[in-house]
Amino acid sequence: MAILQIDEVKLELDEKGFLKEPHKWTIQVAESLAVIQGIDKLTDDHLKVINYIREYFLEFGIAPMVKKVCKKTGLDLKYILELFPAGLAHGACRIAGLPEPTGCI
Repeated sequence: MAILQIDEVKLELDEKGFLKEPHKWTIQVAESLAVIQGIDKLTDDHLKVINYIREYFLEFGIAPMVKKVCKKTGLDLKYILELFPAGLAHGACRIAGLPEPTGCI
C-alpha cells in the first residue's frame, strides 16, 4: 500500500494505485494521480470524463459502461483512450478517485 501526500493530507492507495477512501477525492488529488500516470495537465475533456464517471458512481455505486461515457460526454472512445492511456477502468477511474471497477467498463 502506498501513500499519496498532498500538502498536509496523506491518502492511502491500494496496491494498484486506487484511493482506499474515495470520499477524500478532490481535484488536487485527481491532478496528483494524473501525474503519476504520466498526464501532466488535466484538460477540460479529461474533467468532462472524470466528472461524469464520478457522478454516475455516486448515483449508482458502479462505474458507467464505455458506451455511456462516450454518449454522455460526446467524446469518442479513441479520443478518450488518448486522454487516458491506461484506459477508462485503470486510468480515468483511478484519477476520478473511484475504487477499481470489478466489471467491464
